[in-house]
Amino acid sequence: MLDTTLDLDTAPVATPGPLRELWRAYSQSRGALIGLALIVMLIVLAAGADVIAPYPPNEQYRDFTLAPPVWHDGGTATFILGTDPVGRDILSRLIHGTRLSLLIGLISVAISLALGVVLGLVAGYVRGLTETTIMRLMDVMLALPSLLLAIAVVAILGPGLINAMYAIAIVLLPHYVRLARAAVIAEAGKEYVASSRIAGAGPLRLMFNTILPNCMAPLIVQATLGFSTAILDAAALGFLGLGAQPPTPEWGSMLAGALEFIQRASWVVTFPGLAILITVLAFNLMGDGLRDALDPKLKR
Repeated sequence: MLDTTLDLDTAPVATPGPLRELWRAYSQSRGALIGLALIVMLIVLAAGADVIAPYPPNEQYRDFTLAPPVWHDGGTATFILGTDPVGRDILSRLIHGTRLSLLIGLISVAISLALGVVLGLVAGYVRGLTETTIMRLMDVMLALPSLLLAIAVVAILGPGLINAMYAIAIVLLPHYVRLARAAVIAEAGKEYVASSRIAGAGPLRLMFNTILPNCMAPLIVQATLGFSTAILDAAALGFLGLGAQPPTPEWGSMLAGALEFIQRASWVVTFPGLAILITVLAFNLMGDGLRDALDPKLKR
């Protein structure tokens, strides 16, 4: 009689997929999970701002100017977080500001990431004078304080939300260029690149199809961290009057418009400041978790 029992020692073991393995490594950090939960909540608020916000963001209620939050003396449940100096509901403006801040971060990071990847690939693959020219330009940009560089760009282009996004993208650009260049140099000398070159792959195919997919891990982490930098710089430009212009519900411009009332109505600056703090902290926690999950040396 044939022995039909299964040999457990030789049975194939199912290996988790790359996404499941990434999630397993990511979920080991409690801070990363908190950051992810906060980002999901912010995305929900941004997507459903028109439904979730109790009032239109620019609607003025002149009988309730500088109304305190509901838990303060004189507060009312009509305006849970109070109102600003012209009677607009702070909670509604914060919720709509979430959509604007995430949009600023997304567009700024997307522009800088795309340009940074292209310039980094060219510098790391071509080398020579091209690499020197690109990297010296990036060094000059890094030598300037980021906010000062953003202010200079906005001063040239003119104040406004769109120009502020361009300025933030320029400020973030050197980080992606340097990361992409370093990753390309590390990957260009490996055997799979030489094999593709021998097989007849051209320079563009080698750069974008062969090398770039293996360089994305550090760029993804930097893009996540870049969200927090973009949101913080946008708030700073809005505070200085160079970003989103009133009455746009942007957190930095909300701080600037209420600064003179900080002593008699502290809530008008407290809540926008907390919104910036929580959002920046959430993206930093998520970025740290992704760095640990994507780097084999840092996996727990």
